[in-house]
Amino acid sequence: MATCLSYCATANGVELFNHYGSNSRLIRFSSRNTSSKLFLTRTSHFPTAKRCFHVKNTLSEPKHKVQDPITQEGAESNLSSFAPDTASIASSIKYHAEFTPLFSPERFELPKAFFATAQSVRDSLLINWNATYDIYEKTNMKQAYYLSMEFLQGRALLNAIGNLELTGAYAEALKKLGHNLENVASQEPDAALGNGGLGRLASCFLDSLATLNYPAWGYGLRYKYGLFKQRITKDGQEEVAEDWLEIGSPWEIVRNDVSYPIKFYGKVTTGSDGKRHWIGGEDIKAVGYDVPIPGYKTKTTINLRLWSTHVPSADFDLSAFNSGEHTKACESQVNAEKICYILYPGDESEEGKILRLKQQYTLCSASLQDIIARFERRSGDRIKWEEFPEKVAVQMNDTHPTLCIPELMRVLIDLKGLSWKEAWNITKRTVAYTNHTVLPEALEKWSHELMQTLLPRHVEIIEAIDEELVHEIVSKYGTLDLNKLEEKLTTMRILENFDLPSSVSDLFTKPESPVDDDTETVEVHDKVEASDKVVTDDEEDETGKKTSAKTEAAAEKDIDKKTTLKPEPFVIPPKKVRMANLCVVGGHAVNGVAEIHSEIVKEDVFNDFYQLWPEKFQNKTNGVTPRRWIRFCNPPLSSIITKWIGTEDWVLKTEKLAELQKFADNEDLQTEWREAKRSNKIKVVSFLKEKTGYCVVPDAMFDIQVKRIHEYKRQLLNIFGIVYRYKKMKEMIAAERKTNFVPRVCIFGGKAFATYVQAKRIVKFITDVGATINHDPEIGDLLKLKCHIFLTEIVEGHIFLTRFLVVFVPDYNVSVAELLIPASDLSQHISTAGMEASGTSNMKFAMNGCIQIGTLDGANVEIREEVGEENFFLFGAQAHEIAGLRKERADGKFVPDESFEEVKEFVRSGAFGSYNYDDLMGSLEGNEGFGQADYFLVGKDFPSYIECQEKVDEAYRDQKRWTKMSILNTAGSYKFSSDRTIHEYAKEIWNIEPVELP
Repeated sequence: MATCLSYCATANGVELFNHYGSNSRLIRFSSRNTSSKLFLTRTSHFPTAKRCFHVKNTLSEPKHKVQDPITQEGAESNLSSFAPDTASIASSIKYHAEFTPLFSPERFELPKAFFATAQSVRDSLLINWNATYDIYEKTNMKQAYYLSMEFLQGRALLNAIGNLELTGAYAEALKKLGHNLENVASQEPDAALGNGGLGRLASCFLDSLATLNYPAWGYGLRYKYGLFKQRITKDGQEEVAEDWLEIGSPWEIVRNDVSYPIKFYGKVTTGSDGKRHWIGGEDIKAVGYDVPIPGYKTKTTINLRLWSTHVPSADFDLSAFNSGEHTKACESQVNAEKICYILYPGDESEEGKILRLKQQYTLCSASLQDIIARFERRSGDRIKWEEFPEKVAVQMNDTHPTLCIPELMRVLIDLKGLSWKEAWNITKRTVAYTNHTVLPEALEKWSHELMQTLLPRHVEIIEAIDEELVHEIVSKYGTLDLNKLEEKLTTMRILENFDLPSSVSDLFTKPESPVDDDTETVEVHDKVEASDKVVTDDEEDETGKKTSAKTEAAAEKDIDKKTTLKPEPFVIPPKKVRMANLCVVGGHAVNGVAEIHSEIVKEDVFNDFYQLWPEKFQNKTNGVTPRRWIRFCNPPLSSIITKWIGTEDWVLKTEKLAELQKFADNEDLQTEWREAKRSNKIKVVSFLKEKTGYCVVPDAMFDIQVKRIHEYKRQLLNIFGIVYRYKKMKEMIAAERKTNFVPRVCIFGGKAFATYVQAKRIVKFITDVGATINHDPEIGDLLKLKCHIFLTEIVEGHIFLTRFLVVFVPDYNVSVAELLIPASDLSQHISTAGMEASGTSNMKFAMNGCIQIGTLDGANVEIREEVGEENFFLFGAQAHEIAGLRKERADGKFVPDESFEEVKEFVRSGAFGSYNYDDLMGSLEGNEGFGQADYFLVGKDFPSYIECQEKVDEAYRDQKRWTKMSILNTAGSYKFSSDRTIHEYAKEIWNIEPVELP
């Protein structure tokens, strides 16, 4: 007989009834008041109401009798009719504060209020999550799985209650409990699961998948310490560990029953059954942590499953510990757990490389084992592996999950007994690859030796895939032109610097020339002038070694003889595994993330593959979710859009934003638009004061560049432009400065990877320039003003209005972006043309009415097309010109602009402190060589950039024109919703259909 654990909530609290057992799976809800269906054990605003839930132990029941009450007859109507009110929400929060405690009971302060509120929201999400999951299980439709090393989620509370349409109710409930929703939400740390656009895109995709009711899950790793928390000191960037999990996350649910073995090292043997067996080595386990992802205005709640790595307690060496060998005793635990310590651990060392490869394999292996287990469970007694691609779509977000390909092959062949042909056919139909970069160093290549040591069975499979590819290339191009064939093989093979398979190598065999021995005979006839005595082997030189002396004539005679010389030693190039090539070969679709990027992928990066398989290549221009990036982060602008369009449907159908175009000249709209922008800027004024100590005014132009610090993103070009502006200001009197330059607050944000030395120099340079400019009383003009009312709490009476301010915001993350982007006037997307795959921050800025200055790179091209050329500040060389410009530089024909040389000289003069910037300046000089020759064309684009910035000043002075441009940027941003992108993936790559819950 099943046992049952029952709780009831009354006006006086929670009562416990009939505790018969603790092992439970299903939760049954009942109530005498139907409005209690969504929340567990809540006190009600109705004094006599009593709510109960029953936790039912099903372990002893026959399997066929188990029913999930959420999907029983009538459950749908209960779920859909539920509308939680303020009182029941407040009761839910109070319940979690008391019965799901993480803090002492005496006080209900902000941290405790946040956790209790989040746990209350999570209850709602779990009910919807269970209903969603149950539908997927029962209908067994095709499901997409998005594998990514990064998911840059940001804070979840406001997004979750916004998607549930409960923002007002939660705000009122918290007010009754003595707290403000915004203050409570600010207690949440950003989930440290990503760094830049790759992770933010993945998170936007999950939001859109849930909102559009597509059956999909995300898979990632649960990084304990994230990438790092950034501090800015006088020495530049300092990295410290993230602490986002220090007191736990209220959103995640550990699934102790979802655990899979992961193996490293060992060896491969052939069993008596003829199968290959991977044995021995190091074994760990990956445990799943689930994070519910709610859709907007829908019950659909999908899942982000994050893997954490452990070993069983039995692996703790108690004997070693008691013998005092504490480090040795914990070695297994540390080796397992450190896999999920850090996002992108430094890979300069061999240990760092091993750790990164372990991370990638853990993500792939655990996720695929989970996917396969789900496929087998849903298939029941009759598993048809040929139907696997009809039920499963795996998307690899960049090359990090490439090991999905050999891992799926390994499982299908070694564990499920399929033939090579069957497994390869299934794998190619299941997996697809999104390319995010054209940078050679980001197209991962792993050491063959390292991979063979760590993953020996996977290397065997990769080598077999490579051999099959070689034969396909030979079949395609034939053997008439062996030079062309050799070129194709060299470019396209997965294995780099490997001999060809024996079945093909004979095609390229050349006749051998007879060689007498391993030495080379060279005749030397040049005369050498020498002193009377030449030191040779037998006379003592000044170091005390024995040498012999010969006359000049004798030495000359010896040199004139034939001399036998050893040849230069031949350096064997390292053997590599090209992960990007493996992705293209093993997947059925390859997509770029912007139109220009996809063309570069086809015409340059993977041109040989495109010629072989043109049908594989697609474009899927990135997008961002309009829920987080307009609706929730910019309420003032959202209200204006809804008012003028006449509906809030634009949140789901962003094409309605285009209707703003017809009102762009309307003075009333423009006035409201400026007021909304100013209210957002006032928030940033307060934020900057708190984070940096600088006081700014909202009437200055907010000029923002926030993104990962990298040379190709050209923060260096931006700061050089600032130095140029500063120098020109110094040469003017105050009246001239006022005429020639509008007040600007130049805001930078972004992290440089801990081992990326040049990027860290750029951070240091920006902060040094800012420190100099911000403390220069001449440039600030020291206009002392009486403080406006809205600034009273910030500066208590007076501020300094500067004509120029440079601020580096430390530890830039999603939450900071949600403040800065709505307040931005100008944003900079100034990467070297052809080097940015797409970008997503440019889309967020455009949605929020920010005007952009940029190159024709990535999604900038499409943004400019949509918002109008006149509403985008364009400068710089174009992608098709870059190779020629680099050649011009290498040939010594490039002549730098005088203004650019002037800026470099000004920096070298010590104007920004005593730090030696020779290495940074040196990267912009010379004609060739690693780390030199201005590879990213800062000097080439500098004069065009300065000229464009002058046009920005001119436009900003005309606020009516500027506001119209801002409105048209929002109106034209409709294309860049991630909803549109996901529809395209679903239809053209994954072949999945929406499944809407009743």
